[in-house]
Amino acid sequence: MAPEDPIDQWLAALHEQRARAPSFFASRPVVVDLAAMPGEGRDLTRFVESLEDQDLRIIGVEGYDDGWTNINAWGRPPLLGSARLDTGVIVPEDAPPPPPPGSLIVREPVRSGQTLVFEHGDITVLGFVSSGAEIIAGGSIHVYGPLRGRAIAGFNGRPDARIFCRKLDPELLAIDGIYKAAEDLDPGLRHKPAQAWLEGESLKIGPL
Repeated sequence: MAPEDPIDQWLAALHEQRARAPSFFASRPVVVDLAAMPGEGRDLTRFVESLEDQDLRIIGVEGYDDGWTNINAWGRPPLLGSARLDTGVIVPEDAPPPPPPGSLIVREPVRSGQTLVFEHGDITVLGFVSSGAEIIAGGSIHVYGPLRGRAIAGFNGRPDARIFCRKLDPELLAIDGIYKAAEDLDPGLRHKPAQAWLEGESLKIGPL
């Protein structure tokens, strides 16, 4: 989540978004990226608490600068700074790292409680996605079995991403930040092959 100024308008838009689809952020861990918000004497504790008042589960804060107050006293959530996952691989300075793969193929079912994230490209699930499971892809999502959990495509700003599944019964579909919850889906498309795509600012769902 990347808040930006004017913050009052941003918080109001977040409140409206939650009102339209209250299940979107339900129980989801959130990392707050403050790179677009100069500190300028702002109180970090008070700001994060204003987000938690929206029933968000904040698990980390990154992208902050030294202008934020209460940084040294901050104990929760963790301050991530510019940290990245340590893969344990040492790459010489004169050797560029290999590019990440453009797609991920998952041969096993994605079961309830599991979250699968692949930010570099498409995710293809050869089995099913259970209720309570979540798939997040930088590109498109392909599910060759029933899709009952959450599918979030175009995570890195890819409005051209799509979601395909053999049997549509999701808790939530989202592409590039635009989403529909289960209660917003056309009943005539449930349990049938379907695809989802964006047309402007609208998420469309149709038969496959």
